[in-house]
Amino acid sequence: MTNKRAIRVGELLKEEISQIVLREMKDPRIGFVSVTDVEVSGDLRHAKVFISVYGTDKEKEETLEGLQQAQGFVRKLVGERIKIHHTPEIIFRYDDSIENGVHISEIIKDLKESGEIKESDSDAERN
Repeated sequence: MTNKRAIRVGELLKEEISQIVLREMKDPRIGFVSVTDVEVSGDLRHAKVFISVYGTDKEKEETLEGLQQAQGFVRKLVGERIKIHHTPEIIFRYDDSIENGVHISEIIKDLKESGEIKESDSDAERN
């Protein structure tokens, strides 16, 4: 069963945390970050914030480290901006789903170029 309130709070957290990371964090370790998703527990006490980072593996590690050290700062700002009974404990996690999607697209492109798979004509027949 899906908790609608947890989903709504997750969306609010995603927006606020994105703005905080983008505009208010001054840590030089934090690079180009996108908040991809936020999962909030049913009791609204914990929030897993999934981030995607553009850069090298070293930059990704440094960014995640910087965000983990700033968890208290982010939680404090979120608590000031979103009025809920308990501000959730924020846990940052790296999300590599975008990279996986790009990798799969590259594999498909390579297979098409080598002739191992062909474009489907089914889309053309429907039109």
